[in-house]
Amino acid sequence: MSIDVSAYLDRIGVAATGVPDASLLRELHHAHLRTVPFENLSIHQGERLSLDEDALIDKIVQRRRGGFCFELNGAFALLLNALGYPVRRVAARVGQGPILDHLALLVTTPDDGITWLADVGFGSHSSYPLRLAERGVQQDPGGAFTLVDAAHGDVQVVRDGEPKYRLERRPRPLSDFTMGCWWHQTSPESHFTHKPLCTRLDGHDRITISDRTLIRTRGGGREETTLTDAALLAAYRDLFGITLDSPPTARHAAPAPA
Repeated sequence: MSIDVSAYLDRIGVAATGVPDASLLRELHHAHLRTVPFENLSIHQGERLSLDEDALIDKIVQRRRGGFCFELNGAFALLLNALGYPVRRVAARVGQGPILDHLALLVTTPDDGITWLADVGFGSHSSYPLRLAERGVQQDPGGAFTLVDAAHGDVQVVRDGEPKYRLERRPRPLSDFTMGCWWHQTSPESHFTHKPLCTRLDGHDRITISDRTLIRTRGGGREETTLTDAALLAAYRDLFGITLDSPPTARHAAPAPA
């Protein structure tokens, strides 16, 4: 599909673009994380999520909402393709989850042929793309990242010594993630259905609403505030640009501890 690149760039606050190189990719990646929240509010408002490309652009660009990995990285791939970056959509396994549990992007910069792991849909992750072939520590405002070779040509992504997800390398069409998208928005076993969540970068710090708690992290510190209904709706509007008629309520209760 063709997308309105200017409208997408306006959505993420990037004034203009140049050649599709690593510098521009870094700028786009960080801008996306600052302006387009990782959020699951649609799930808790009974809104069906779609991976149709037109629906993704409508939600994120026209309606100025966020989404979770399938939506955010799905839309970001369309922008990068339109700007001249070759992009592979790849699957990842988070913890012991299924292989199609997460969607990430492998992006090649045409001027030097270097491939980068770009991920604007994992919530708290790297602020900038990670170099796929690098096996040393990659320092990022989001932490110290290491990419480790795994079986079958996969790559384990590690942040601050903790494994985050295991990445495939082979490309997949967006349609491969349809079942995972459906499961995560409907199943009582999906953590996305247990409570509303909305988070974005604030510079290199982070601002989050988890259920009814506003969380600000700055320089390693953490401040939490419990919000009333009115304050919650105001926080969504003022901090994330999301206007809601009523507070979202959890679709399914979290399972009791074993």
